[in-house]
Amino acid sequence: MRAVWLSGLIAAALFAGLAWYLAPLEPGVVALQLAFTPKAFGEIVHLWSAEGVAHYRRHLPFDCLLLVAYGAFGYFLATRTAMLEGAGRFLRAAAAWALPLAAAADAAENALHWWLTAEPRFGVPAAYALAAGCAAVKWLLIAGFGLLVAYAGARTKA
Repeated sequence: MRAVWLSGLIAAALFAGLAWYLAPLEPGVVALQLAFTPKAFGEIVHLWSAEGVAHYRRHLPFDCLLLVAYGAFGYFLATRTAMLEGAGRFLRAAAAWALPLAAAADAAENALHWWLTAEPRFGVPAAYALAAGCAAVKWLLIAGFGLLVAYAGARTKA
């Protein structure tokens, strides 16, 4: 149970800190994450300016710490607590792997964003689509995890 609390608190603290740090960027980071084309990506980074892009790049190492923390939290919550016991074996396994898989997609997205923000690479449209695809998968898995936990909680109370 200690691992659940520790990983959860670390993830929450890192998320709050990164949200505060990235708040000045307009449009927000999620818009960049879901920019599937070089044109959409370029429009966002041009609105940010060179300092805004540098600001974004400085957050990436801390985002890697966050993804480790939230991936561990999801796995520990699903496997080391009774929270999902009533959800059935399949849903419990899905919950156990949802956040670690989201973290893997997040890591790939971070690596691609590190490379794509180093200099303009508009001639490689597949890299932009892949980065945005990784972000979309990440957000879907995070939402799915939340729904599984809510479902399990509702079943427990019923």
